[in-house]
Amino acid sequence: MSALAARLRQLRMQSGRSQPPEATAAKPALAPDVLRLIQGRSRMQGVIQRAPSSDRFVPGTEIAPGLVLTEAIMAWGRPSPLIDTAFARWDEPIAHRRLLHFDTETTGLAGGTGTRAWMIGAADWLADGRFRVRQLTTTTMGAEAAMLRTFASWLQPDTVLVSYNGKCYDAPLLKTRYRLARLPDPLSGLGHLDLLHPVRRHWKGVWENCRLATAERELLGVVREDDLPGSEAPAAWLSFLRGGSALNLRRVLVHNSQDLKSLAGVLLHLARLPQ
Repeated sequence: MSALAARLRQLRMQSGRSQPPEATAAKPALAPDVLRLIQGRSRMQGVIQRAPSSDRFVPGTEIAPGLVLTEAIMAWGRPSPLIDTAFARWDEPIAHRRLLHFDTETTGLAGGTGTRAWMIGAADWLADGRFRVRQLTTTTMGAEAAMLRTFASWLQPDTVLVSYNGKCYDAPLLKTRYRLARLPDPLSGLGHLDLLHPVRRHWKGVWENCRLATAERELLGVVREDDLPGSEAPAAWLSFLRGGSALNLRRVLVHNSQDLKSLAGVLLHLARLPQ
């Protein structure tokens, strides 16, 4: 081997040698909680840098910091003083003044302690037969307790709740949120008419499904236009919290209001069916 070739080989071997151990020691792995904190800060920095939307209007009245109440009164349903509840296999009719239709908008459908309600809609018939829709919307994370207290103030010992799948989802979720907020549970002991079950008994296998949207279309002739699907409600709220537009939040309000009106309409339709 020539001297030049030997020198080149020597140089290649030197360049490929590893550095001293202290220079190449592996960096210690970050603890999972530290890593999550860093990642969270990075995400927050991305949110902070994004310019907030100029459309932040949420209709209603702010009744507590971060809690907005929307209320509307209308003619809807024309109920009789007593509602026949034989369709739900109840023994006695219920005075319409005792009924409170309710529906929640939440951060997801999984349930459990990680899911919170950020909107509660409730509707009832007043003494003169008019229909009142009230909606509580939280515009900050810290307003949940105020929302829960306000909703509790709408309930009386003789209130009968009306929902659509509320026994399995809305009521258990709210019970969890009251418990986590260390507030008394106002739903315990109240009567509850869950309309999903009688709808299934009457029309399962007849309709394509027994969702509320199907029931309102088949029984009430309601066809929604430009309706924001319920599955998009969590994103609408989270986007608003991060400074985004309130447009889809307002669409959720419209969606929730129609849910409450449809609950009342389906209830009256079921009450008029021959048993």
